[in-house]
Amino acid sequence: MKSGGKSIILREIIQDNIVNAIKKKIRNYLLITRLDRPTGWILLFIPCLYGSAAGSIYTNQEINMEIIALFLFGSVLMRSSGCIFNDIIDRNIDAKVERTKNRPLANQSMSIYEAILLLCLLLFFSFLILISFNLLTIFLGISSMALVVIYPFMKRITYWPQLFLGITFNWGVLLGWTAISNSVQLEMFLIYLSSIFWTLGYDTVYGYQDINDDQKIGIKSTSVLFGKKSKKIIWLFYSLSFLIMLISLMMISVKNISLFLFLGAFLYTSFLIKRLRIDDIQSCANFFSMNKYIGSLICASILVSI
Repeated sequence: MKSGGKSIILREIIQDNIVNAIKKKIRNYLLITRLDRPTGWILLFIPCLYGSAAGSIYTNQEINMEIIALFLFGSVLMRSSGCIFNDIIDRNIDAKVERTKNRPLANQSMSIYEAILLLCLLLFFSFLILISFNLLTIFLGISSMALVVIYPFMKRITYWPQLFLGITFNWGVLLGWTAISNSVQLEMFLIYLSSIFWTLGYDTVYGYQDINDDQKIGIKSTSVLFGKKSKKIIWLFYSLSFLIMLISLMMISVKNISLFLFLGAFLYTSFLIKRLRIDDIQSCANFFSMNKYIGSLICASILVSI
């Protein structure tokens, strides 16, 4: 073979290696930020929408689409940031769990320094969004960082990490309400409490995907705590969530059509819980994913009253 032919082959090999390396990087970034799984950021965005929509009704304002857009981008950024931080803390645990063993930090295909750099970049852009709001919302947003930092450690010390996730994940209710009204009200806290029970429900179900591995390595969760008896408790969590949300919606005087849509969300949720099989991993995964539709229906029930 002539030297020219060898050079062409060598160049093609180098180009292929570069392309494969870039594809691997992109894949790792998608995996560690969970951008390939939108359910997570949607579930983070929905509480922001709850708060913004309910706050608009309470203050008799039109919905502010600029604020909604900021919360949308902020939810994507903060969900990704939270996942990276969680993966950094849990990298050794993730390596022992079937569902998470192929995450970039768990399988060491990404360095921890690269993950920290990406985390800092996402947090920087998140902060730029946060400072677009009023001072009360900025204060609440900064305060939430303590919850984000503490959450990954809760599964090591309590069987109720799902409760702490609910407190953390639904902080957007407070941010959404205050961004619109620049005040705090009882109705806001009721919607927040309702959302916490909602997360307790769907994340308990989510935990059943890992229950066997969690029991082996000593990880705590409500799934491990409740065991096979959790179906009734899941019903209880969702029932409390809907009851408290209904009270809050009536307090802000939503229209009758809102209550009709809200009833539809409740019936849809009841149907999903009835079909749920907690001993089936795919059933649990599907149920978790369907919660974005439950939340969307409740959002619609609030929005139609604006």
